[in-house]
Amino acid sequence: MKQSSYIDIHAHLNLAAFAEDREAVLARTKAAGVAHINVSTKESTSKKAVEIAEANDEVYAIIGLHPIQTTPQAHDEDEIGQGGTPFVSKGEVFNTEFYRELAQSKKVVGIGECGFDYYHNSPETYATQEAAFIAQIQLANELQLPLMIHTRNPKPGEMSPTGRSVYADVHEVLKQYAKVPFNVHFYAGSEEEASRFFELGGTISFTGVITFAKDYEAVVRYAPLEKIHGETDCPFVAPVPYRGKRNEPAYVIEIYKKIAQIKGLDAEMVRMQLLKNAQTFFGFGA
Repeated sequence: MKQSSYIDIHAHLNLAAFAEDREAVLARTKAAGVAHINVSTKESTSKKAVEIAEANDEVYAIIGLHPIQTTPQAHDEDEIGQGGTPFVSKGEVFNTEFYRELAQSKKVVGIGECGFDYYHNSPETYATQEAAFIAQIQLANELQLPLMIHTRNPKPGEMSPTGRSVYADVHEVLKQYAKVPFNVHFYAGSEEEASRFFELGGTISFTGVITFAKDYEAVVRYAPLEKIHGETDCPFVAPVPYRGKRNEPAYVIEIYKKIAQIKGLDAEMVRMQLLKNAQTFFGFGA
């Protein structure tokens, strides 16, 4: 982290949406002065994330099993971004030995993304999701690596398996098991829920959705600057002015700018603090 001016803490250049032009995207990202972390969803994308990280300066990997990959099911075309095609998850079981060995790479900076997804997964999969979540927390504790947390509430009108918010359920598991820092990515919860994560020593991160949806402004204003990060979650949710396009790490700059605007703070000061936050959280050093 000695050259980049920004960091996208949650990207997915390891997914199929970037298979045809990954090198070009990497070049654009580097030219924009953006470091990034590719976050994994299963064994194959974890291996790919490490491969990409080891071949490129200021590119890192987070490895793990996404909750939607813990049960066999079909997913929408939108789930792999612009120009993608539908895919079917096979229902992987978290293999601790596989991930422990993969984590030997010095470019691995975290475990995940793990947590609960009540939007895609049916209520009866709760126990399966929970088992994978706890297993990843335990490995993160063992390796002393931070956790990347996934949270998604049910579709409107549907109930969660527990009758509670996904944020409440994730908080409960983290409180019981986690002994390492964690980041709740693509944060879409309330200020009160955010405060509970902060009390546990966690952070939250915001995506490009904050550039076009006003629903997030209150929690962006509320969250202490030192407790937040910027992310793209690319290829999803491209920020303004790139709406409708496939997202990529270089676009995280727009998210930094929007955080500064919402908070009424100097953009350069926000850039420097968010960079420092990531360096501290992931242990990159100055």
